[in-house]
Amino acid sequence: MRRMLLCSVLILPAFAAQAQEAASTDITLPEHVVTATRIPTLAEQIPAGVTVIDRQTIETRGYTTLAEALESVPGLHIVQSGGPGGQASVFIRGTQPYHVLVMRDGVALNDPSDPNGAFDFGVDTLADVERIEVVRGPMSGLYGSGAVGGVINLITRKGRFGPHASVELAGGLPRAGLLGATLSGTEGLVDYSLAAETRSGIGFDITPRRVSTYTGERDGYRSQLATVNLGITPVAGTRFYLFLRYRSSVFGLDDVSGIEYDAPDYTGRDHSFTGRLGVTSKLFDGVWETGLSVAHLDTQRHYTLPLQAANPNIDAYDDRYDGRRTALEWTNTVHLADWGPARASALTFGADHAEDRSITNQNDIYGGYPSVSGFDAHAQHSSGNAGLQTTLFGRLTLTGGLRQENASYGGDAFTWRLGGVLALPEIWSRLKLSYGTAFRAPSLFELFGTGGGAVGNPDLRPERSEGEEVGWAIDLPAFGRRDAATIDATLFANRIRDLITYIITPAGLYSEQNAPSARTSGIEASVTLRPASWAEAVLAWTHTDVSDTGTNAPPLVRRPHNQASASLRATPWPGLTIAPELLYVSGALDYLVDNNGILSYTPAMGKDGLILNLTVSYAVTPHVTLFVDGRNLGDSRYEPASGYQTPGPGFLAGARVKF
Repeated sequence: MRRMLLCSVLILPAFAAQAQEAASTDITLPEHVVTATRIPTLAEQIPAGVTVIDRQTIETRGYTTLAEALESVPGLHIVQSGGPGGQASVFIRGTQPYHVLVMRDGVALNDPSDPNGAFDFGVDTLADVERIEVVRGPMSGLYGSGAVGGVINLITRKGRFGPHASVELAGGLPRAGLLGATLSGTEGLVDYSLAAETRSGIGFDITPRRVSTYTGERDGYRSQLATVNLGITPVAGTRFYLFLRYRSSVFGLDDVSGIEYDAPDYTGRDHSFTGRLGVTSKLFDGVWETGLSVAHLDTQRHYTLPLQAANPNIDAYDDRYDGRRTALEWTNTVHLADWGPARASALTFGADHAEDRSITNQNDIYGGYPSVSGFDAHAQHSSGNAGLQTTLFGRLTLTGGLRQENASYGGDAFTWRLGGVLALPEIWSRLKLSYGTAFRAPSLFELFGTGGGAVGNPDLRPERSEGEEVGWAIDLPAFGRRDAATIDATLFANRIRDLITYIITPAGLYSEQNAPSARTSGIEASVTLRPASWAEAVLAWTHTDVSDTGTNAPPLVRRPHNQASASLRATPWPGLTIAPELLYVSGALDYLVDNNGILSYTPAMGKDGLILNLTVSYAVTPHVTLFVDGRNLGDSRYEPASGYQTPGPGFLAGARVKF
């Protein structure tokens, strides 16, 4: 980071002569983010690592799944066990996958029936998503349990202005298809947004080709999605709304319990229903904004593997998981009058209550021995939160928040976050600094679960953490533009106490315990180049260090020390957009599968990975766009998790019609 600071000081004079001339020329539009503070705030005024993936980016880069859209986010590492449908976990700044809180329109989506209460990023598609906001750093002061590494908020499409419709039709190799349609708009007092999508693919064999058990048996994927988002505004400023979403996914898997085996009939089914009913209102000429909603989430997963003579593990599975959450939330924002040096001040406060339930039934055979288990458990929590945001002297934006949580398991938790961003327009720079605390309550499975050789531990304590970050960003003028280049660097550190991890009991069973602590630290850096209005290039690099100070705890795996991405968006002539993306991941510590398909229980360093994607689109008319999307064009055999190979080259070509 010192070298980057020195370079910026050396090159500032070279750009100074151009600064006044560029002052009135092109500049990218500012981005407002809601997730980081609960208040729409300019991204450059947020004291946290923030990445926004909007609808235009999703279409320009050919993203069709949530996992694809997150691959190049700085500070974030995604590990997927195969292609679409394969279990996908996200590590933010070296924290655990279950330290990521995933939300849809601000409502938590993490699965109560998941063993660690995590969210599976491998099954969701993006037909109904308007934008994705990723906020890195401890955010429990705003959103409660699980927001240790950060939060990811999926913001749904909403009807605006007149009626709009779109249809997307595509086909590709190896034998893939996609059909989607949306309809949105307003009609009198009613706004509406409807989305439907179906997609399928024959897929690839996720078993690495280096493994002797590789057979080429493909693991396909099918999904259907339907979303309804309706609103009615009977009086100006007050909107009642209903949101319904159903997604169904079916996909192939392989057995890796002992010796990796291309199981032709191992199938996963994941069905999810989300419903939300609520009202938002602006009172006293918009000074007070308030909202009340009730939401319900039901995720059902079913995995089946029949007993097969060729399976060397002698395994068979019939496992069902049902996770349910019902949440009631009250939110408020009060816009305060300007006073002295304080401008654009707002006070937020609210309360919520949620009840989780996990129902699990497992009827399995492990190594030829039957195992039947299951449990039905529930938990509830209530919390209150408050926050304040203001800008002093037109250049220092301060943000603070706190939250008190009371849970039936995991005890009480008080968390908070405080940060500031100082604008230095004289040298086109911004400095940011923040500190916060977070926690994660034990999952229901960690407390009471049984099955697969595991037994719950009802005496677990919640994980608690604290983290800070300091960052610097500078916009450099050149080529007649005020923001021809942006350099951004952030140092971060997290300390986690009572980390929940598994041990082997004297009876030979797996059980969770609290390890003493873990630490993560690193740097996120990026350079964005905008030489012209028709071209933008982004280079990003993340370095992460992880240490676990627990004496009996297993090592923290699947966290690469270095990862980088390079992306370009170029429109060399009207209508044609070229968007290549190159992803690099260094080798990470993992439990490796050898060339005979045998899993090692001693972690070792895996190999690096390099993946090239390319999307080319051409707007034939303002309403019709043709596109070709290529994934993994270099046929990389990188294994994000040992024993699971990145899918081979895939192509999808089609048309997007908007009217």
